Amino acid sequence: MRIALNECLLVALVVGTSNAFTSSPSALCTRTSTRLNAEGDGDMSQALPFLPRPKHLDGSLAGDVGFDPFGFGSKDEGTLVYMREAEIKHSRLAMLAAVGWPLAELFDKTIANSLNLPVALTKSGASPSLLNGGLEKIEPEYWVVVASIAGLAELSSQEAQEEKGKDYTPGDCLFDPLDLFPKDKAGQLEMQTKEIKHGRVAMMAILGFAIQEALYSTPVTAQTPFFFTPIWN
Repeated sequence: MRIALNECLLVALVVGTSNAFTSSPSALCTRTSTRLNAEGDGDMSQALPFLPRPKHLDGSLAGDVGFDPFGFGSKDEGTLVYMREAEIKHSRLAMLAAVGWPLAELFDKTIANSLNLPVALTKSGASPSLLNGGLEKIEPEYWVVVASIAGLAELSSQEAQEEKGKDYTPGDCLFDPLDLFPKDKAGQLEMQTKEIKHGRVAMMAILGFAIQEALYSTPVTAQTPFFFTPIWN
């Protein structure tokens, strides 16, 4: 079975990083210190200082800078938690993809040739994607593996919700094998904030990769070689 290097990285790492930085600080989900429709209409958004802070964003979630101009999470607290759950999952996948995408373009051909396997990149040397094409080169077994891993992650998340109830933190999959998550709440909030911020940057990066390669029909590693080539080359 032939799978591009970035796809292999995604399969190998998605579970390993799915909950390395989240656990269950009760203050974040129970939101006992503030109400969903908290007062403070005079407060301004940190992200958009010319607009009032949305009432449902009271600062109890990691990375909350008062940004929800379209009110996607304003219906009720359940909707807000659901949106955060989706954001953290997309963030983790984007962080993996932001690493796997350029690594595939840099090393897939070399590895494939050394193992006498077909190259899984496109003709231009770009990573397979919906816009680039080339997904037909990926074996069906790969998608079965991906779907299985995703299912296991969802089951673990559901178990965490049932086990922790109101103390459940969005994105918690009961997975922290290296015990990296701090024990104190301040440290937990700090690490969660770092994770969500890195994830947001990664989502923008992957969007940039896809658009650049679709427009210019060349690998992103060739468009910006100074990011991916050692300085001594």
